Amino acid sequence: MRIIRTIAEVREAVREARIQGGSVGLVPTMGAFHAGHLALMHEARRSTDLVVVSLFVNPTQFGPNEDLSRYPRDEARDAALAEGAGVDILFAPAPAEIYPDGFATTIHIAGITDVLDGASRGAHHFDGVATVVAKLFGIVAPDIAFFGQKDAQQVLVVRRLVRDLDIDVRIQAVPTVREPDGLAMSSRNVYLDPAARRQASAVNRALAAAAVAVEQGEREAAVVMDVARRALDDAGIVPEYLELRTADDLRPVTTLTGDTLLAVAAHVGAARLIDNRLLRVSA
Repeated sequence: MRIIRTIAEVREAVREARIQGGSVGLVPTMGAFHAGHLALMHEARRSTDLVVVSLFVNPTQFGPNEDLSRYPRDEARDAALAEGAGVDILFAPAPAEIYPDGFATTIHIAGITDVLDGASRGAHHFDGVATVVAKLFGIVAPDIAFFGQKDAQQVLVVRRLVRDLDIDVRIQAVPTVREPDGLAMSSRNVYLDPAARRQASAVNRALAAAAVAVEQGEREAAVVMDVARRALDDAGIVPEYLELRTADDLRPVTTLTGDTLLAVAAHVGAARLIDNRLLRVSA
């Protein structure tokens, strides 16, 4: 595996792969790798010839009161894990390589970024995500880019980015990887002390309880939400948001039909956790 720091070197490596007829996969990350990241890498390894993983803690998607300065970083550990997953290139640029002096462009995607994490964290968050992902697509020019379904809203934002700007890349969402007790894998789980870690498992229990209610025939959004909220209440978790939205464009839902996304964010101990469950209703 090669660790590359510059845009020019990545482009040259991709060009060489293209000359040989190879396909290119990209896994955008901010590092602090866990089993969820490795699942993306393994899927990229199965699906493409040249696997590029970006490791870049993107400052533009963090607000002034968020955890940029303490976001977990361990490049040596991440590099070893990436190499073990069969990654060909770890692209680990400095911030100045991505945002050089005079950088003045931001991509804003209206509508689907105004709710859930966009409403909670502010417009800067998905503006930062969309801008850095567009840059990575321009740098690597992948055939397929791999994202985790745990960040369901981010997947929708990236799909809209690709659609609206006619970027020739296929977006592949990979299912959420979970701990044995159901907690979604996240780099921020390292912030959880033992008590908070036990409490955090209630987030997935709330989603599961809502899914059971739907499987048993419940279709009223308010009732499904109450089921999930009670599970959070029982664990002493006050959600930052808990909402049912249409799975394709995040419109509010009053009655479940088709595919509906139940999304939650909550502060547990020192960690801000997000999770979601796709609730499917047959016609």
